[in-house]
Amino acid sequence: MKRLIRYIVLIVLTALLVLGISWAAGKAQREVCTAIDVEVLNADSTSFVTPEGILSEMNRMGLKAVGLPVSKINTDFIENKLRESVYLESAECVIAANNHLIIRVKQIVPVLRVFDGNSSYYMNSDGKRMVSSPNFIADVPVVQGKFTQAFPATRLLPLVEYINADPTLKELVTMISVRDSNNVFIIPAISGHVVNLGTPTNFESKFKRLTAFYKKVLPYKGYSYYDTISVKWNHQVVGTKRLKKVKEAYVPDSTDLQNDDDFDLETLKEEHAQKTNNSKQN
Repeated sequence: MKRLIRYIVLIVLTALLVLGISWAAGKAQREVCTAIDVEVLNADSTSFVTPEGILSEMNRMGLKAVGLPVSKINTDFIENKLRESVYLESAECVIAANNHLIIRVKQIVPVLRVFDGNSSYYMNSDGKRMVSSPNFIADVPVVQGKFTQAFPATRLLPLVEYINADPTLKELVTMISVRDSNNVFIIPAISGHVVNLGTPTNFESKFKRLTAFYKKVLPYKGYSYYDTISVKWNHQVVGTKRLKKVKEAYVPDSTDLQNDDDFDLETLKEEHAQKTNNSKQN
C-alpha cells in the first residue's frame, strides 16, 4: 500500500512539473520585450558613446527587440554584433525580469594615436582601432610611422605601456617616431635632440642609460650639443654631434644606473632653457 502511494505521489509531481514547464513555455511565448535599457559602464567627461548612440547603432544593424517575444531574442547574437563596433571594447546583453533588454557596454579606451601616412586612428591596449574624429580628442601618446604587416603599430603597445607606467617618462616623451623596425625614436620634451631606442625592446636598460646620460653628460655638454642620442646598442649611449658626423660613446658605470630617483626633468628643462637664452644673448 505504501509503495502504491509513493507511485501515485511521484506521478502527480511529474504531472505538475510537466504542467509547470508547459505553462512557463507558454508564458515566455506570450511575453514580449517592452524596452531596451542601455548603460555605458565607463562613461566619463570624455565619453563619446551614449545610450542613444547604441540604440541608433542597433537600428542601423537591424537588431530588433522591443515588441518581440522574449524567447525569440538572441542575446548572444546582439552581443557579438555590438562588439564589432570600433567604438566598443565589450558588450553584454541580458533579459531582465521586467522583460526589458539590458545592454551594458564599455567604450573603447585609447592608449595611443597613430599617424600612418594619410590615415590617423586611435588604438586600445588590445590593438583594436578606432578611426580618429574631430569630435573626440584623447590625451594619449602620439606615434608616427609607416607600418606594415611585418611591423604593425601594435608592436609599440608594450613601449607605450612602459612609458605610461612611469610618471617621469610619461612627461619626458612627447612623441614616438618609427623610421623602421630597428630605429624607433622618441621625441623628448627637452628640445634639441631625438633619442633612438633601436628596436622596441629591453626598455628598462635603455631608459636607465638615457637617464644616466641626461644626468651625467648633457648638463655639461649642453642640450643642443647632440642632435641624436642612441641607446640601441647594449651597455652604452652614443651621441651624434650636431652638424658633425662624429659620434661619442658614453658607457655609464654601475652607480649611474643604480639610483635614478634624483632624475628631475623639470630641472633639466630649466637648465636647457637657461642655456638657450644665454646662447641667444651671446
